[in-house]
Amino acid sequence: MAELEPRNFLQPCLLLLLREQADHGYELAARLRPMHDGDGDAGGVYRALRGLERQGLVRSEWQTSDVGPARRTYHVTADGLACLDAQARGLEHIHEVLHVFLERYARVVAADRLLEHEGVTDDRRTDRGDGRGRVNGVRQAPCADRRAGH
Repeated sequence: MAELEPRNFLQPCLLLLLREQADHGYELAARLRPMHDGDGDAGGVYRALRGLERQGLVRSEWQTSDVGPARRTYHVTADGLACLDAQARGLEHIHEVLHVFLERYARVVAADRLLEHEGVTDDRRTDRGDGRGRVNGVRQAPCADRRAGH
């Protein structure tokens, strides 16, 4: 099954981190880990930062250091802040939709557990509603994994 992660979620995460504070790529990768379930690939973070810079959403500047090589520091731009605001609104909508889904899923699972506790068979559970395998008038197809016997 494919990952159920919002598409291009790395972009709003990086913009948010840069809104919190300007930073270097490796530090951004470390700060990103609690928010983004990626593989922690600093190369991917740098590629995303370069893409954000090409779009005008971030800017970078070289900073020299007395204790090491010069490093590029990234800053969010005004266009980046506007983009982050729009993406946050979109994610709020996704959050609401997922909340509805998870509430409905929890109700169905709770009802199934109650029926199981009462000794109701699997056939009667799946035929909830009209007795023909339909819920709200829609024929329910089993998951591909269940059809394959997994």
